[in-house]
Amino acid sequence: MVTAAKDYYEILGVSKDASAEEIKKAYRRLAMKYHPDRTKGDKNAEERFKEINEAYHILSDPEKRKQYDMMREGFNPFVSGGGFGPGGFRFRTSTEGFEQFKDFGFSFDDLGGFGGIGDIFESIFGYHGTQRRGTRAQRFAQRGGDIYTEITIPFELAVHGGKQTIAVTRDEVCPRCGGTGGEPGSRVTTCPRCGGSGTVLFSHGTFGISRTCPECYGSGEKIAKPCRECKGAKMVRRTRRITVKIPKGIREGQTIRLAGQGEPGVNGAPAGDLLIKIHIQPHSYFRRDGYNIFSEETISLEEAVLGGRRRVRTINGWANLKIPPGTQPMTKFRLRKAGLQRPDGSYGDHYVTVKVEIPKKLNSHQQKLFKAFVESLK
Repeated sequence: MVTAAKDYYEILGVSKDASAEEIKKAYRRLAMKYHPDRTKGDKNAEERFKEINEAYHILSDPEKRKQYDMMREGFNPFVSGGGFGPGGFRFRTSTEGFEQFKDFGFSFDDLGGFGGIGDIFESIFGYHGTQRRGTRAQRFAQRGGDIYTEITIPFELAVHGGKQTIAVTRDEVCPRCGGTGGEPGSRVTTCPRCGGSGTVLFSHGTFGISRTCPECYGSGEKIAKPCRECKGAKMVRRTRRITVKIPKGIREGQTIRLAGQGEPGVNGAPAGDLLIKIHIQPHSYFRRDGYNIFSEETISLEEAVLGGRRRVRTINGWANLKIPPGTQPMTKFRLRKAGLQRPDGSYGDHYVTVKVEIPKKLNSHQQKLFKAFVESLK
């Protein structure tokens, strides 16, 4: 028997040679499709969303992806057989049959010696290192995974800053059992099947194959009375509403990081972070480019010819725009320091492009007067 591994490339729907940008695009598309805010209580979609986040967590990190690819291709002393997935990617966890490696200084007693590779094994297989039967399952502290999401905010909120409330679905430590997996006060004993090691060993020819104990799921413990809220899983899935502080002048595509608001850590390790990519709704009147604001204003033919003053909207209120006589259509005026504030405290400008409203219909008398006016200009 072998442990079925996850193919993160297949989960994201990309090839093994996909670039970082292709992986990011695939993740964004799938994350938006399966986001809990869109699927509203669909448990299968929630699990899919969690799986997508897990895949992106590995493949978006160059070092973790490299380690994952090494294991995926079978490049480590624990790999036997061909390929990745059912029927392949078999890893050996017994020293029996590996005497030939002793001369090279290999130790097969503990995957922990392989550092990050052991961490990836744990992520993919739920595997916590090789244990001798009867020894206690080793506890690995692992930082919680980051959660990635995207939100669209109003133009005004992006300009002036403020707060936005979003819904985030994540695993949390069960509040009833406090993460023990058992009913408060229930007895915890050593797992009778694995003897507390967290793994069980199966003979396979000249070597052994170890997998996570199906009785205790690798914990090495047997709970007399599982927690009725988490059913012994120690974690519960919860959707929380989190208030996000939007900084003034945030730009399209920027990411806000909320430390500690991601998935919970394992065995006392810190929680991951919540990363929120910001999209900004277009405005019906204003357009933004960096710290400058652009808008258009329609003036009358009289204003264009004779000049005047026009009150125009800015992101900070109303301003007076002076229109000189003889203003031509599509003339661009600048309102200094009426744009967004820069990090150094200075301000961008507001540019107003004027359009001239031409009368669509003139009666015969008006036409005669207009022709006389045009003739007078020659």
